[in-house]
Amino acid sequence: MLAWASAQIHCQFHASENRVALPPSDGSKHDVQAENETVFVPNRGERGQCILSTPPKILFCDLRLDPGESKSYSYCETLPIDGPPSFRGQSVKYVYKLTIGCQRVNSPIKLLRVPFRVLVLHGLKDYQFPQDEAVAPSNPFLEEEEGLKKDSRLADLATELLMVATSRRSLHLYNISNTRGKVGSFCIFKTVYKIGEDVIGTFNFSEGDIPCLQFSVSLQTEESIQEEYQRRRGQPVSFSTHARHQEACLHTAQSSFSLPIPLSSTPGFTTNIVSLKWRLHFEFVTSGESAGTCLVRGSQSEAVTWTGVEQMEVDTFSWDLPIKVLPTNPILASYVSQFSSTNSITI
Repeated sequence: MLAWASAQIHCQFHASENRVALPPSDGSKHDVQAENETVFVPNRGERGQCILSTPPKILFCDLRLDPGESKSYSYCETLPIDGPPSFRGQSVKYVYKLTIGCQRVNSPIKLLRVPFRVLVLHGLKDYQFPQDEAVAPSNPFLEEEEGLKKDSRLADLATELLMVATSRRSLHLYNISNTRGKVGSFCIFKTVYKIGEDVIGTFNFSEGDIPCLQFSVSLQTEESIQEEYQRRRGQPVSFSTHARHQEACLHTAQSSFSLPIPLSSTPGFTTNIVSLKWRLHFEFVTSGESAGTCLVRGSQSEAVTWTGVEQMEVDTFSWDLPIKVLPTNPILASYVSQFSSTNSITI
């Protein structure tokens, strides 16, 4: 005999005490619960702060099951549109969980927490739907409830806006130079991507005055804490590298790179506490001498052997190019973990 079962979704916020200074929270009073108290507190005993939660829904009350008998229930909930995305950074974490609580008669409450991932497309809630028919295709032979129709329109609209924002291509050309002269040029056709896409760029060193010996490109995220929540004034920003390409390019006229944006990564976002931005970090190693002195002739015979010099003066410099990374369709994002899982609790 089961007294009741309820379900609720909540977002738990974790912060590093060494990097983030948060105001005190009054939610700690729910951490202690009596042995047989019938109170459903989904985030009981968890660290951090509960910054978002949905209203709890009762799945059943006074359920009696015979040995070997089973019964199934369906749970459906709409997430608040102003919540943060799922994020596990170096300073803060936003973790979404579905918590199911169940209690037998005269027994303590048992909780089952199922974590899941949330992607957020900012600016979607401010979009005004057109007065005419929905922009997304619909089936005229099916009758849909008004709420379900609006939700499907919202999902289709989000997919369409992502396609429009990430399909625009225009030539972005940058000159690469240091204090001694021009090294080359860099070309990229767009700066807005979805997670799962590849960032592709090309280099042209043929018109450079300074020979480039080596270059590296890193796809990085920049995690910064808002000034009012910083533990120390002017504390450094945290960087994470998701992909990297390195290549020796002496006497190379043109080169290119392709860096994949992992489906498991978090798109850029901003909250009142933390900001996450994406960038391409370039590092160049250039020669302090002319291109002709980078090789030496090994012998004066007919068979000429050219070898690299043992020592040479080099200069290094770096450059950062901000890019924008948006979410993708949740179905595509779920491909990173294509397996079914079952969670259970013992009552």
